[in-house]
Amino acid sequence: MLRALAVDRTGTGLWAASSVLYLTFVTHLSAQQIGALLGTAGVAGIAGSPLAGRLATRFPVRPLLIGCHLLRLVTLTLVLLCTRFEALLVVVAVTYLGDRAAKTLEMLFATRAAGERRAAYQALSRSAANAGYGLGAGLAAIGLAAGTADAYRALILGNALSFLVAAALVWRTGEQPGGTVSAARSGPGRPRAGNPWRDRGYLRFVLLDIPMNLDDSVLAVGLPLWLVNRTSAPHALVPAFLVINTVLVVLLQLAVSRRTEGPRRAVRAVVLYGVLLFATCALLAASTGCGTWTAAGVLLAAAVLVTMAELMRSVSSWELAVLLAPPDERAAYLGVAGMSQSIQKSAGPPLLTGLVMAAGPAGWLALGVAVAGVAVWQRRGCERRLGAMRAPEPVAGAA
Repeated sequence: MLRALAVDRTGTGLWAASSVLYLTFVTHLSAQQIGALLGTAGVAGIAGSPLAGRLATRFPVRPLLIGCHLLRLVTLTLVLLCTRFEALLVVVAVTYLGDRAAKTLEMLFATRAAGERRAAYQALSRSAANAGYGLGAGLAAIGLAAGTADAYRALILGNALSFLVAAALVWRTGEQPGGTVSAARSGPGRPRAGNPWRDRGYLRFVLLDIPMNLDDSVLAVGLPLWLVNRTSAPHALVPAFLVINTVLVVLLQLAVSRRTEGPRRAVRAVVLYGVLLFATCALLAASTGCGTWTAAGVLLAAAVLVTMAELMRSVSSWELAVLLAPPDERAAYLGVAGMSQSIQKSAGPPLLTGLVMAAGPAGWLALGVAVAGVAVWQRRGCERRLGAMRAPEPVAGAA
């Protein structure tokens, strides 16, 4: 499964590096059309997580994951055949829906197969995913250097073929759940198994988890645009942010996961995430008043801190999503939890560009304070829910 994930993310790296150029120079879409297409696809992807969670309550995870890979194989092939904007809009939207569904199913597979060692498995999967993404981006650089329409088509085809290889690897993987947990009967104060959309406590966790994923947009959008528009740091520094992120995740994710296993450590990691993101925002706010090389050093330090925040979030968010869900309804609950990342990917970039950076350094400080406050709120809510889930049931007839 880890090999399949690495292959999948290698294809994702190819798509991320080449999709905009392909849509511009091969299908000849305007910048407005590309923005509308990718924005609509991001919204469609939000539905992928709960859909996958609901299906996983009725069917085995492994064939569903294979189906997602094959669905994306078909849609990416159709991208190569479509030239009209309307057709591309539908095809890319279905691709993103399948992508988010596949990520949720990978999480469900790990939850069932890894059992109590799911945090370690998540760390390994993150390392494999980042290594694959970096490899894909490196391969894409070769094709982009050619700059021809055939080179762009080859990169899109390479992404499509990665789904075929990933499906074959998943097919060879046996789905043998481990670390099963017997379902506890619902008692006073405990979440009742059933529809996650009616579980207010869990929905509150998911909603608060949306801003707890903003590190993704800060790294991919905030840092590069702030460097270019508000500091005198050299523009050639932008690729270093991704390099720092990839290297640190590959090297440190497993070690961080060992420190966040279990409910208490996962809850503490939530507050640490808020502290790290606040420190990142403070550095970004301070970088505007520095000289060229001082600003470069401050921004590199911010890239390190936001990566450390990502390391905390990637393990604690998943661990808490599992622990806070009723054991016999985890598939449906985790499908809803997966929406937080999708919503952040759609709302995060406009938030940073339209509000935070428009307000200048004060905007970054306000964002840091807000996320730190959400982290404290999230921790208290998680502690209360975990306490209610551990509370002993009242003995019938007791005085």
